[in-house]
Amino acid sequence: METLDELAERAARLILKARGETVAFTGAGVSAESGVPTFRGRDGLWKRFRPEELATPEAFERNPRLVWEWYRWRMEIIARARPNPAHLALAELEKLGLLRCVITQNVDGLHREAGQQCLVELHGNIWRARCTKCGHRVVFREPPREIPPRCPRCGALLRPDVVWFGEPLPEQEWRQALQLAREARVLLVIGTSGVVYPAALIPTIAKENGAKIIEINIEKTPITSIADIHIEAPAGKAIQKILEKIKQITRTPI
Repeated sequence: METLDELAERAARLILKARGETVAFTGAGVSAESGVPTFRGRDGLWKRFRPEELATPEAFERNPRLVWEWYRWRMEIIARARPNPAHLALAELEKLGLLRCVITQNVDGLHREAGQQCLVELHGNIWRARCTKCGHRVVFREPPREIPPRCPRCGALLRPDVVWFGEPLPEQEWRQALQLAREARVLLVIGTSGVVYPAALIPTIAKENGAKIIEINIEKTPITSIADIHIEAPAGKAIQKILEKIKQITRTPI
């Protein structure tokens, strides 16, 4: 059985060989190390609810206040969070010219805060809202005080600008993600369960187009079976180790 050191070195060599055509695909496991509960967790006040019962258009139509109270609770947690070593290492790989882009299922904005320039947010962003009537978008700098918030233009209800269960992915972001997956020579799959579709198709699409798959997760997932390298470790620890190996191989100062 290979050690983390050995796996990280193999991953580092694949990334270097890809010459900048590496793409990262991230899920909730990346932000968990920043203290952001995974979407499927049941924490505190919300242990009585399943996220799948709150993150739907039907739930919002039925009780917009309850849905917004849940999102405000999540925003309050995210507001206290900071990018962790995984976010920072990915941003550094981009600066080194080794990472083309990050495709994320996360809505917390921590990749951007870490300095990531090329970022595709497949499921939207929790800090944005859009009007249910006129489509106007609002960016929050802190959790909204008024619940549910209303559109500053027309007064209609705002809804979180995120993708809910039963809704399609934003067309532009999905097209961009598909193009990146098809063109990647290496796909880093980090902290995703691999069960939320259609986003979970990204690794398979990359693999079918010849990419090497490096999976980083604390446990095995449906993606593990197609991974060329599977690193069973927390995201921050694994990616920092890969970055360290890259710098050792290229003799770049750490």
